[in-house]
Amino acid sequence: MKFIVTIYRLKIAFIAALFLNGCGEQVGIRPSEKALVPADKFDLSSWKITIPTDSNNDGKVDEISVSEIQTYQHPDFFYLNADGNMVFAAPNKAFTTPNSTNTRSELHHVIASTADQEKGIAHNFALKSHKRADEFSQIGGNLQATVMVNHVAKRATYPEKNPAFSVVVGQIHGAKDQALVAEGEGYGWGNEPLKIYYKKWPDHKFGSVFWNYERNLEKDNPARQDISYLVWGKSWDDAEDPGEAGIALDEAFSYEVNVNGNIMDLTFTTERHGTVKYQINLADNVDAYGNVDELDHPNGYSGDAHFFKAGAYNQCSIKDAPGMWYPKCLGTGDWATDKANGDYAQVTFLRLLTGPAKSLEL
Repeated sequence: MKFIVTIYRLKIAFIAALFLNGCGEQVGIRPSEKALVPADKFDLSSWKITIPTDSNNDGKVDEISVSEIQTYQHPDFFYLNADGNMVFAAPNKAFTTPNSTNTRSELHHVIASTADQEKGIAHNFALKSHKRADEFSQIGGNLQATVMVNHVAKRATYPEKNPAFSVVVGQIHGAKDQALVAEGEGYGWGNEPLKIYYKKWPDHKFGSVFWNYERNLEKDNPARQDISYLVWGKSWDDAEDPGEAGIALDEAFSYEVNVNGNIMDLTFTTERHGTVKYQINLADNVDAYGNVDELDHPNGYSGDAHFFKAGAYNQCSIKDAPGMWYPKCLGTGDWATDKANGDYAQVTFLRLLTGPAKSLEL
């Protein structure tokens, strides 16, 4: 009987020890550390994000606020990899924003504090020539990033359409504003003075980097088109293999966008190719080569509010329509299937910084 009682007491002591050491965790094994999220490694204190999901089943794409993103990650579409870099992924077919057929896992910069987000003019930046420039939180701004494109969509029904096999990794977006549109001065359309692209055809080893400027015109104006400027490789309408003049998947390159006053300076750098620079005045209709574009708004984007975006903005739309933006890329809407088939875009950010504009060099 004494032996049985002793065993019983030992069992009670062992169970108590388990409880005191973490409610059933193994004794002597330290609980795993909390998984890090992107905001632990990158300053996301002024960014929100759009993710290609609908987690609450409201029929709308998920937007994660500035406060929420500080503790947020998504295991498929927004996370830190083993090297502590920030990964964005967007399948061809998934939830996306209203009036768009392109999916995205993409950050949206918010200048003002989270408490001030309802004041639209406060969390965007203006050009110096804006007639209400003094009401904005910032005139111009600076965005810097080092990225590696890991994957672009491989399958398109109409591969000859320019956006096929491409992803946008950074941009300046104009704010949509119907009240501003109603003023009749040609602003408020929500156009994009800058989109930084990577494109790689499926049978090529190397892809191309270029940037586009969208003429600031109403949606139904046929002249509202993107003007493309080559950085490395081939232009977006050229199917020729760029060879080593291009950029491979998983090859790092950097970009800096500096909007000072009305002037946008772009600097692109990579170890193999060195540096490429462009400059354009966003407040007139002179292009980056110094030529007047009679089809553009004569005052460019002077009257618009602007914000930076960065991440993976997948350009391989699944829509089947006559327009050049619709290459009818393939996708099922099931992430595991689409990833296996190569029907997605993925970009890794090694560095991301934003802040006020830098002064122009003399």
